[in-house]
Amino acid sequence: MNILDVLSPQAIKVPLEATEKKAAIDELVDLLGSNNQITDCEGLKKAVWEREQQRTTGIGEGLAIPHGKSSCSSKLIMAMGRPAEPIEFNSVDKKPVRLVVLLASPPDKTTDHIQALGKISRLMADKDFREKTFAAETAEAMYALIEQAEKK
Repeated sequence: MNILDVLSPQAIKVPLEATEKKAAIDELVDLLGSNNQITDCEGLKKAVWEREQQRTTGIGEGLAIPHGKSSCSSKLIMAMGRPAEPIEFNSVDKKPVRLVVLLASPPDKTTDHIQALGKISRLMADKDFREKTFAAETAEAMYALIEQAEKK
């Protein structure tokens, strides 16, 4: 699984305007919609928010990976956003979130979905990489970091 196969530079926003969890999710879904990467923004927002209500996707170390399954796209897609200020996400480590990575996949792409979750988690486990993403000033800089990481 290569993150660059599911993430386009246009699907990264730095900084996010949102200051709370639901607004951050909605902003990233709207970003995918404005780039014509999904066909149903409201349906995806509902799917991701319903998943978030079951259990937080704030996995710790400043990262949240909200995700949902929806037929709004025929393939796995991703959006990323770095909030201007850390957002409370009810994370497992009780710390606010500094990077939000949204994943959306069709209901029949469970394997791709799980692989992407694992790949993001592995990338973000690297403290140096994580801190660089938190400090990225632009969407282009964030994308370049991911390109470098994927070339290793």
